[in-house]
This record gives sequence, structure tokens and C-alpha cells, in this order.
Amino acid sequence: MTATGSSPAFDGIYSQLIEDEGTYDELHRKTDVKHSAHPVSRVMLPSGLSGSRPYRLATICLATLCAILLISIIAVTAHYKNKPQVSGQVVPEIQKHTEDKNVSDLTATINKLQQEKNQLQKERDELLAKLAATKAPQVIKPTEAAIVCPVDWQLFNNSCYFISRVRRDWAESQSYCQSKGAHLAIIHTAEEQTFLWNLLPRGHWNAYWFGITDAQTEDQWKWVDGTLLVGGFWEVGEPNNHINEDCGYIVKTRVLTRVPIKSWYDAPCTMDLPYICEKEMSAGASTAIPH
Repeated sequence: MTATGSSPAFDGIYSQLIEDEGTYDELHRKTDVKHSAHPVSRVMLPSGLSGSRPYRLATICLATLCAILLISIIAVTAHYKNKPQVSGQVVPEIQKHTEDKNVSDLTATINKLQQEKNQLQKERDELLAKLAATKAPQVIKPTEAAIVCPVDWQLFNNSCYFISRVRRDWAESQSYCQSKGAHLAIIHTAEEQTFLWNLLPRGHWNAYWFGITDAQTEDQWKWVDGTLLVGGFWEVGEPNNHINEDCGYIVKTRVLTRVPIKSWYDAPCTMDLPYICEKEMSAGASTAIPH
């Protein structure tokens, strides 16, 4: 048996082994004949043939191993020869996938940094604006800086208010306020209403006249300056004109759940109640008003 791709030297060795084996078989047959003819005699082989069979087997085994090794080398060489071609197709795809992922991650990071930059710039602008505002000179309106209310009169915006302790009917209360250069209070905003309500003491039924009436036309409430009432801070169910009630008053009781923006009632104008006067002030005005 000759292995594919074997060398000429290997073929020569193998041919020699076949010839030696033929010679050995021929001698062996002759020896058997002589031995059978002379059972007692012992035939001696030529010295050149003594012990040649073990060497022949070793040579055959070695040649077989060489052939196997040669086939293995050829197979391994063919395997590694084809492997780079497969790797050459797979590796670029892996690299492309990795590069795409890196680009996506980098883009996301850039977008996040840009958003953070915009937010920081916005916060910086706000802080700069606040800093500029604190450094800017405070402008004080002359009227606010110069208004000084008389004793027992309280300042709110540009008006001074007086809470009376004397009881009079509604018309007499208005006359008293006018005598002090004032009038019964005209209340337009919830802030003004709350300010005045907080000045009043609590009691069982503490009621105070202020400058509103519908004495001329029922249900057409007007302020003492002749302007119509818009809205108002009436208690629920008021005004109800229960017994010819044509004048308005504010109530503050011991009930803590009562709120200032729901504290107006109507009552007969002839009732004697304390009252609230209001005097509009101008810059530099300060007048001592007797009570």
C-alpha cells in the first residue's frame, strides 16, 4: 500500500521490504521441507537472514505512522488555509456592529451633554438676572414713602382707615367721616377687605358700618361716591332685605371658621353701630384727625 504524496525514497524502502519478504518466504519453505525430512536435524539460516522479521515489522509500523502523520499535516494545513477566509467574512461584520454601537452611544452622550449645557446656561441667566436685580437701586414711589397716617389711623395702599368705638346710625357715621375729610370705607379688593377685617376685634356679634347702601333703588347697591357695587363679599344668603335693610355692615364674631371674604350683611340704616372711615392720602399728607 502506497500513501498518496509519498516520496521516492519511501517507495524504495517499501519495495525492498516486499523483496525481502519474498526471499524469507522461499527460505522458510525450504527449511520446512528439510525439517520435515530430517526431524532430528536443525537447519541453520544464513547469518544475513537471522532476526530480520522484527526489523521488518518495525519498519512497516514506522512507515505507516509516517503516512498517517503526512496525511494529518496535509489535513491541518488545508483547514488553516480555509479558516482565514471565513474569519475574513465574519470579523468585518463584528467590527461594523461594534462601530455602529459606539457611534450610537457617542451620539446619545453628546445629546445629553448638550441638554445639560442648555440647562446650565438657563440657570446661569436666571442667576445673573437675580444678581442684577439685587444690585439695581430700589425705586420707592414718593406717595408710598411720604404717606403718614394720623394716630389711630391705619395705612393700606394709599388710604388711611379709622375703626370707630362710638356707635351711630349709618347716615350719622357717614357725616362724621366727612367731617374728618374722609368717608365710610369703600372696599374693592379681597386684600383690602381682609386688611380691614383683621383690624376688627372679635365678639359675640361685632358689626361695623361701611360705605354701601341701596336706599335709592332696592337691590342696586352703590358706594358713597355714587359708583355701583361689582361683586362684593356677602355672607351666603345676603343681602336679603329682611326688615327694610338698605345699608351694609361687616361682622366679625368668635366663630373662627368665619372668613373675611364672606362677612357682609344688610341691616336697617337706623341701627346704631360702630363704623369704618377711609381717607385717601396724597404725598406728604399727615393730618391729626380727632376721634
